[in-house]
Amino acid sequence: MRRDGVLANYDPGSLFCEMLRPGEPPNSALTLLRERLRNLPVESLRQRAADAERDLLARGITFTVYSDATAIDRILPFDLIPRVITADEWQTLEAGVVQRVRALNLFLHDVYHDQKILNDGVVPRELVLGNAGYCRAMAGFHPPHGTYVHVCGTDIIRDKAGRFLVLEDNARTPSGVAYVVENRHMTLRVLSDLMAGLRVRSVDDYGLRLHRAMAEIAPGGVSDPQVVLLSPGIYNSAYFEHVFLAREMGVPLVEGRDLVVEDGRVWMRTTAGLTPVHTIYRRLNDDFLDPDAFRPDSQLGVPGLMDAWRHGTVAIANAVGTGVADDKAVYAYMPRIIHYYLSENAILPNVDTRSCADAEGLAYTLAHLHELVVKPVAESGGYGLLIGPHASAAELDEFRGRLKANPANYISQPMISLSVSPTLCGEGVRARHIDLRPFAVTGRDTWVLPGGLTRVALRPGSLVVNSSQGGGSKDTWVLA
Repeated sequence: MRRDGVLANYDPGSLFCEMLRPGEPPNSALTLLRERLRNLPVESLRQRAADAERDLLARGITFTVYSDATAIDRILPFDLIPRVITADEWQTLEAGVVQRVRALNLFLHDVYHDQKILNDGVVPRELVLGNAGYCRAMAGFHPPHGTYVHVCGTDIIRDKAGRFLVLEDNARTPSGVAYVVENRHMTLRVLSDLMAGLRVRSVDDYGLRLHRAMAEIAPGGVSDPQVVLLSPGIYNSAYFEHVFLAREMGVPLVEGRDLVVEDGRVWMRTTAGLTPVHTIYRRLNDDFLDPDAFRPDSQLGVPGLMDAWRHGTVAIANAVGTGVADDKAVYAYMPRIIHYYLSENAILPNVDTRSCADAEGLAYTLAHLHELVVKPVAESGGYGLLIGPHASAAELDEFRGRLKANPANYISQPMISLSVSPTLCGEGVRARHIDLRPFAVTGRDTWVLPGGLTRVALRPGSLVVNSSQGGGSKDTWVLA
């Protein structure tokens, strides 16, 4: 009896499918991949998926989900059917991400120095200076190479027409890159026959590239700088990634209690005594970084760290105060920011966005609430948002009250039918919505990891891909 292949009953309907791409010129690698999937029985894919899940658990590749009473370690669901990006598509994505990182760094340098963009009225002054992410302690500070955003995760979606659009910039402590590398390793372990003979760009040198960038920003005159990764500790939801990245870079993983500031310099406590530290890749929020400068009740940071940084004896990545650049309200101005500093149009356009702090934006949002996606500007992880077309009348009424009470806290966007990819589900292989988070690393220059984290919404019809909301991930293949 014939066994159905992976794509036998797959139907994306009218949505743009990253695998099938109807109407596009043929691509030999994609054609070969589709043929292999058609010949691969779904039962075989399920068995390999079960093997992958056991492997993920055994290797401790997890994230932590917190509720009011518990903290649960979970694997990030991994779908074995890859998401493919062609060489031409990647050229556009890479150029667009590099452009945004350049503009973000120039914007941050400006708002912490001359504030020309505010004086010229391109971005509202109160939107920046009144922003929770704006750090007055950074005023006048010059980071090495003018780089504030050393690691950036740019969330990109694709609409029904196949256009790439930027959904948001993550310029503080973006997470997820460990899953990019581990997903590739998993593919090679359990589905290597799918990739055989295809020229797919490697993701294995991320740790090397990250370490190189961290060394480039170290205080001058140090031939072999000591880099450390500063983590909040084992209770952080991304702790697996902290361990992974420290290992990949070949550097110590430390917590605040492992570091001390003496004589204006940062030292690491070791069994052999104090060792100087030159660069700190921190995965700790601004407020907790230095109890002398920010929250005095922080047990996670290092007293005196900001003074050492400002005196140039240590480098910190990402810089403190970058949150003002990835605020969702500031995001709405990114096309103008890019044009202001670079005299270029955005290679990757924004999703059409309205700020509810603006009276016209608020009025439009309230009138069209049932059609829009509304997001709080300071939240992440898919929390606190409203998807108007999927909301009940009671939910819409409740959200109208929130908007009127605090309009400056929200932006609104049209609901976009994200592109889809074939995904193994309980009922078979079905179309599920996906997005993409490429990771850019900047020291002197910017390098973008080929591909990035493809997140997938596993619930039927869901547009929310965040792991905290039940989303999973896929391996992302960039064709050479």
